[in-house]
Amino acid sequence: MQKEFHLSQADVKRLADGYGTPLLVMSVEQIKNNYRYLKEHMPRVNIHYAVKANPDERIIRTLKDLGSCFDVASDGEILQLQAMGIRGEQMVYANPIKPVHGIETARQAGILNYMVDSAPEIEKMARVAPGAGVMVRVRMQNPEALIDLNKKFGAEPSDVLSLLLKARDCGLRVAGLAFHVGSQATQAHAYLNALQVCRRLFDEAAAQGLNLQILDIGGGFPIRAPGSAKIDIQKMLTTIYQGLEQFFPQTEIWAEPGRFICGTAVKLITRVIGRQQRDNQDWYFLDEGIYGTFSGVIFDHWDFELLPFKEGPTVTATFAGPSCDSFDVIFREKETVRLDVDDLILVPNIGSYSSASATTFNGFAKARTVVWEEVREGCRLEAVG
Repeated sequence: MQKEFHLSQADVKRLADGYGTPLLVMSVEQIKNNYRYLKEHMPRVNIHYAVKANPDERIIRTLKDLGSCFDVASDGEILQLQAMGIRGEQMVYANPIKPVHGIETARQAGILNYMVDSAPEIEKMARVAPGAGVMVRVRMQNPEALIDLNKKFGAEPSDVLSLLLKARDCGLRVAGLAFHVGSQATQAHAYLNALQVCRRLFDEAAAQGLNLQILDIGGGFPIRAPGSAKIDIQKMLTTIYQGLEQFFPQTEIWAEPGRFICGTAVKLITRVIGRQQRDNQDWYFLDEGIYGTFSGVIFDHWDFELLPFKEGPTVTATFAGPSCDSFDVIFREKETVRLDVDDLILVPNIGSYSSASATTFNGFAKARTVVWEEVREGCRLEAVG
């Protein structure tokens, strides 16, 4: 069973009093636990952390020390990792569509493998980075995923072999295949279906003299979500790994988890700064909003849990952010106990696709981050299921 770091009401008050709000509290021990959990249940998988999920330097350094590799999608991410002493061979340029300057930066950094999913991208790669290794990303349908990445990326399985042959004919090193079943995938069968498709494609490539060596199974591994059914993540990972052992016992396997690594490692402490009645409904205004850490509500379709440390009858309320913009509404029709100005709210599992997309719109600063292990009086890990 996975564990999550715990903040009590007393911890929340102490942190808010000492550091102000909004405040992000990050646990580097949770990052380590999540990484090790994946390695324990999928030991042969080479993890490439998806930097886009949360590029905080403390997360990157923690993973670097654990031996992780990294999934990068831009020259900015490449340069950030380079500045931290991470070598190009520890990165995969996983964006299937790349600007020329991004490819040039990656080549200079020593990145060996790049994702592609179209003939024009292969031609661009051959022109800008001749001899580079390429992995064709395969489109996999999975309507059950929270975010279906295959609407934007991936070549149809029927087109993959011709792309592999074109890459070879263009002088590129044909390294393997990749897929992504979508974000917050909660069932193993989507991965198993993808493994069977890729096994067939590997065999078709071998018949054409192509020796594919790497299979990248992407990310999408889920975390606990408010209101969702319980996920047996251990069983899910074990089932996926059994599929890998069955279909790809000799192949180098990569994965690109983002949310699973960082999602549960950060909590937000926010404060009620205003309340009013509008159209016969309670409105609560917080000091963090859609343009800040709650950007994940829009960009990640996530329904964050709000824990106010109060008891009593519940009401249906609207939660809004602090900016002078009517778009800055976090939740509508949200069940909550009645709140007062200056009440503190704890928001768990807010580490992925949140602070990474936060802005300083309207002059509001991004939420400060503190590391729990550096500020705690005593850390308690409690199991959650």
